[in-house]
Amino acid sequence: MTWLYLILGIALLALLLVGLLVAGRRRQAPPTDSTDLLAPEQEPAEAPPEGTSLDDLLEAPEEPEAPEESAPTAPVLEKPEKPASRLVRLRQRLAGSGALGRGLLGLLSRDNLDEDTWEAIEDLLIGADIGVGPTQELVERLRTRMRVEGGADGGSAREILREELIALVDPTLDRSLDVSGADGRPGVVLVVGVNGTGKTTTVGKLARILVAEERTTLLAAADTFRAAATEQLATWGERVGVEVVRGPEGGDPASVAFEAVKRGVDDNLDTVVVDTAGRLQNKQGLMDELGKVKRVIEKQAPVTEVLLVLDATTGQNGLIQAKVFSEVVDVTGIALTKLDGSAKGGIVVAVQRQLGVPVKLVGLGEGADDLAPFDAAAFVDALLS
Repeated sequence: MTWLYLILGIALLALLLVGLLVAGRRRQAPPTDSTDLLAPEQEPAEAPPEGTSLDDLLEAPEEPEAPEESAPTAPVLEKPEKPASRLVRLRQRLAGSGALGRGLLGLLSRDNLDEDTWEAIEDLLIGADIGVGPTQELVERLRTRMRVEGGADGGSAREILREELIALVDPTLDRSLDVSGADGRPGVVLVVGVNGTGKTTTVGKLARILVAEERTTLLAAADTFRAAATEQLATWGERVGVEVVRGPEGGDPASVAFEAVKRGVDDNLDTVVVDTAGRLQNKQGLMDELGKVKRVIEKQAPVTEVLLVLDATTGQNGLIQAKVFSEVVDVTGIALTKLDGSAKGGIVVAVQRQLGVPVKLVGLGEGADDLAPFDAAAFVDALLS
């Protein structure tokens, strides 16, 4: 019996020790179902969606850090093409309008230049918008030279035609743009023309030429009656870092031009280019408006160039427009736009004869630098290519 009581006592003592040990471990274990012991600013983790495996959790990408805000960068200004390289490139594009030259060469290269051939040559020239007077002059000179110098072979005929066409276009005319002022004042270029001829675009492209020549330039959006013109000009200016002076829509164009030229004088700029309204409802209204703009400008500085923008594809209509504008302002130069394959090259001769002023700039496409100085020999060579 004594042994029995001893064994029972040992068993009870062992059970008591095991109970105390388990209770102690429970007191030391961290809580599992309570959020009371979380750090003050710590949120409980969001439970993963149902069905998410351990591999999915391990491969989940880390949440990206928010990018730091960077300071706005200044726009990158475009570098316009130099005028000299434009002429080389545009000469190639102008070759697309060589139907006139090729047609003339084909007729002049015939073995027998009879009256029917000369009538065909005359019809071709008049159809190219050269005009009746210049056509008759050219045909007469060609008749004489072909009779005296021969020219049955294509090479001789081509050289004679080239020389006579260059003479007709007149290489002696001064085609330089007068964009420089005197006595510390800027040169002022007044750009006129009917809306739709590419006038505002020509102003923007002219600004690129001036920037390429490293001239400090300012643009005046004086076509205040067409909101799109102001926005369009502002876009051209922003691309090359040229400021545009603008006024309220429907405001006085003369006041915008005056403010621009005044700023040009105050800031000692090289050139101010003024885009004008191109409405042509009646000649008297146009005359009054443009006359006022010019008078107001010249209170600050003389207008050094009046550039008339004409669409080369309009033919005889362009000549009528040219005549009206020449009666309104003293046009000193012409910018022919869209002088590509769809235009008739004879308009160059006709408009110069009509106004007595030279074509100074030609535009051949929609590119930003598709405006170049006009060169008589290059123009004729392109026609004959």
